[in-house]
Amino acid sequence: MKYQPILGNVESLLATVHDAAATGKLSASAARHIRTWLTEPSYAEYASQVAEHIQKGLWAELDEVFWQVIPFGTGGRRGKMYPIGTNAINARTMGESAQGVAEYVADYVRQHEPGQPLRCAIAYDSRHRSPEFARLCGEVMAANGFQVYFLEGFRSTPELSFAVRYKKCSCGLMITASHNPPEDNAIKVYWSSGGQLLPPHDEGVIQRVMAVREVRRVDFQQAMAEGKIVLCQEEVDAAFQQAVLQQRRPGPRELKILYSPLHGVGASAVVPVLQADGFTQLEVFGPHASPDGDFPNVPGRMANPENPKVFDPLIKYAQTKGFELILATDPDADRVGCAAPVRWTSEAAWQTFTGNQIGALLADYLLHHAKQSGRLTPHHYVVKTAVTTELIRQIAEAYGVRCVGNLLVGFKWIGGVIEELGPEGFVLGAEESYGFLIGDHARDKDAAVASMVLAELAAEAKHTGQTLYQKLLELFARYGCHQERAFSQQMPGSEGMQKMQALMNRLRREAPGQIGPWQVVLVEDYLQALCYKPGQSPQPMPVHQKGDMIFLHLLLKTEPENSYRVAVRPSGTEPKVKFYLFAYQPPKSAEEIEKTMQHLQNQLASLQSHLEEYINQGNTSAK
Repeated sequence: MKYQPILGNVESLLATVHDAAATGKLSASAARHIRTWLTEPSYAEYASQVAEHIQKGLWAELDEVFWQVIPFGTGGRRGKMYPIGTNAINARTMGESAQGVAEYVADYVRQHEPGQPLRCAIAYDSRHRSPEFARLCGEVMAANGFQVYFLEGFRSTPELSFAVRYKKCSCGLMITASHNPPEDNAIKVYWSSGGQLLPPHDEGVIQRVMAVREVRRVDFQQAMAEGKIVLCQEEVDAAFQQAVLQQRRPGPRELKILYSPLHGVGASAVVPVLQADGFTQLEVFGPHASPDGDFPNVPGRMANPENPKVFDPLIKYAQTKGFELILATDPDADRVGCAAPVRWTSEAAWQTFTGNQIGALLADYLLHHAKQSGRLTPHHYVVKTAVTTELIRQIAEAYGVRCVGNLLVGFKWIGGVIEELGPEGFVLGAEESYGFLIGDHARDKDAAVASMVLAELAAEAKHTGQTLYQKLLELFARYGCHQERAFSQQMPGSEGMQKMQALMNRLRREAPGQIGPWQVVLVEDYLQALCYKPGQSPQPMPVHQKGDMIFLHLLLKTEPENSYRVAVRPSGTEPKVKFYLFAYQPPKSAEEIEKTMQHLQNQLASLQSHLEEYINQGNTSAK
């Protein structure tokens, strides 16, 4: 961006900003950040746009994009795109992010790995401005002495994770906002392991990003000519696909598959892998096929396989064309959802599966095959987050393998466990939000490998006369019926941040003894690593990592054999608090499973209503 002189007198603009803050049109923090962007030389190229907003009196817009410095969350820096502002994704905040990463990683390598070359892999998805932001990051990393391996064209997040490892990079940058709305974008930062940043590197990077004043850049084409930026997409594509195909298992491949990339990058990863694995009856759903950051043909323009409505047009088409499995991946192809017929009859209804259900099906399939082949040992393990179904733990224990299952939300923690325990015994990483990893080619969730294994599982089930849904009912009959539900409370803006903190503090200091008819029998606080029964002294609780998450264990006196739980946590990437609800009933006869599923879902719906009432009471009292 070229420098544009400020239209009008700077002192006059500053006085106008001061008056706006004094009259409540601007928050004090927004006014402070705006003054910086008007007066500091490092922000000079944006000053004219800030001035124009001030002269037009766009105070609501200015407050929204300047009230805070956009934070790093569980996966990086994510938010709405806007040309200016500290609380928006734009060229400045992207540049600051890359500059901070470059400085931190370079210092770390010089101190702990002297003599090692500085390398960075960069990729981007199909969102608006993703190519532009990726090239900007490449310019910044090259200017800071990094050899940049650049994946030109739309690529998946797991391929970026793979590229970091494959090219022996010090770090990696992925430009994507995953399944967020079209107006969002983000930068995800990866360590040399191929996993997202873990302590202490996450805090170290954040500190450096927040301290950036000057963003150093070189021209992209000049850096390419000098060999500082290397395009390597064909090489990495081939290596990535071969690494994923290492996880294929023998078995039938007679299955008609409908696949949707939801206007994202999945066709570059999922399609070639499925075809190479022998699934020849594969069609990409036409209305979702083209990469498009507006996600025009997706219900609500929310390209998220967690949303069952995404599958409505897919199921309608599949029923008319005789498809037997639907797979859908989010825009950066690291999450996958699926739908399949309930029975093998032409009139059968279709079922969409939750991330918890997919994870359980994958765990059982992988462990079953490992045991059959004689390769399964007690040293093998599966990994899941604390808010992912406990059915996975039960399956793992039944096969005699370990389950690491008390991790904070975010796949980076799963990647960290693989590094900690070693990839040799790793079987599956799973999180309820439709993220799965099989194999050691990456350290982040991968929809390509999960899609391939899911297709193999569905084809094998079909060969034995079963559907995926019937396989799931089998698991419930064997281990007990697990049902889950999740909902969120949106809390945007500066007031929303205060509400989120107030809610967590209230739960932490004055946990309710009762939620509707449910009695709270145990509280687990992951931030303080404490657990306690209401009215009793807290006791230390082992946690893999401390974080802002609270579990409430509940008892319903009319159903003493059943267990209920609630997990509460602020989102690390969006302005909302997330609630995860769990219900479990011990094994009953197979004939009762579907009735039990419906009963537990009804109970969770009731529990959600009581929780919403509790939240609203707190908001009212806070006012």
